[in-house]
Amino acid sequence: MTERLYYNQPELTGFQAIVVESTEGGRKVYLDRTAFYPSSGGQPHDRGEINGVAVLDVVDEEDRVAHILETPLAQPEVEGRIDWKRRFDHMQQHTGQHLLSAVLEEMYSASTVSFHMGQDVSTIDVDAAALSAEQLAGAERRANDLVFENRPVTVSYEDASEAQGLRKASGRTGTLRIVSIAGLDRSACGGTHVSATGVIGPILLRKVEKIRGNVRVEFLCGGRAIDQARADFDALGEIARAFSSPAAQTPALVSQLLARSQELEKSKRKLATELAAFQGRQLYEATASGDDGLRRASQRIISGGIPDELRAFAQKVSPLVRKRFFSPSAPIRPPCCWLPPATAEFMPEMSSNKCSTRAAAAAAATRNWRKAA
Repeated sequence: MTERLYYNQPELTGFQAIVVESTEGGRKVYLDRTAFYPSSGGQPHDRGEINGVAVLDVVDEEDRVAHILETPLAQPEVEGRIDWKRRFDHMQQHTGQHLLSAVLEEMYSASTVSFHMGQDVSTIDVDAAALSAEQLAGAERRANDLVFENRPVTVSYEDASEAQGLRKASGRTGTLRIVSIAGLDRSACGGTHVSATGVIGPILLRKVEKIRGNVRVEFLCGGRAIDQARADFDALGEIARAFSSPAAQTPALVSQLLARSQELEKSKRKLATELAAFQGRQLYEATASGDDGLRRASQRIISGGIPDELRAFAQKVSPLVRKRFFSPSAPIRPPCCWLPPATAEFMPEMSSNKCSTRAAAAAAATRNWRKAA
């Protein structure tokens, strides 16, 4: 059994231990005691070094902890060192999650279903139909007020049959490790936590989305919240400078410009349709019939798809004749109007390349029409 030092000493960054077993050529080791936290309960594992060898992963195997190393370890006695920056970040996020979950349940009866701590952001899924922007802002304000109060965060051990007042009932038996925020929350948890809510730092709630009937809330705590707030402000500042506008007025200005752009796009489409109708009539009247009685006009497109303007033009030309040609397999009844893309496949007379079967059939059908469009 591995003694888990992080249970009672989450701020411990260095420790000595004895290797009790190693496998996989010395790359997977088990110690008699460890301060390395394994991935569990939504919190990622610690990183650091054992005798100078990088710890890549830490795995919880019930009564013992496995350390996955970058290179084999041969020494029987070791010194471990935790990556404190990563550990402290995880402590801030995890305690922040406990506090936020308690607040959402207190204010909106939205109980936490699951928790995930990512590399950049963390999320909790809560049992709620929806959370409005006003509710989210209220929860954020309440959570930060509790941070400012600097309430103690403590760890205790209680028998599962006697533990009372837990925010979420535990299915475990025997001794429970309970993390408490004074006057707010009691939760069974094996993770690493800060000693007081003030150490969590600022709590920032971000986007909300529906996930499988629940609501997912994205949040950041401590250093992550500060970094994100700075990034958001810098991004807003760049947008404001681009519009020569004060940052506070930029959102309204962008909304106005977007609405104006949509109006102009609508007007553009209307004018393009009117122009296409005019050009279609003009082209039809200006195009003389050939010896076979057909009127032919072509436009070469160098690359890409058919432009919207040409598509609108074709749609306006088509009503000028009684029939349109779509496919050689369709019934052919003159007079008709053929408006294909000017490519080797559909306009064999415009290219020396070998025609496809479909193009050849289309060309033959065209030559057989003898009445004017």
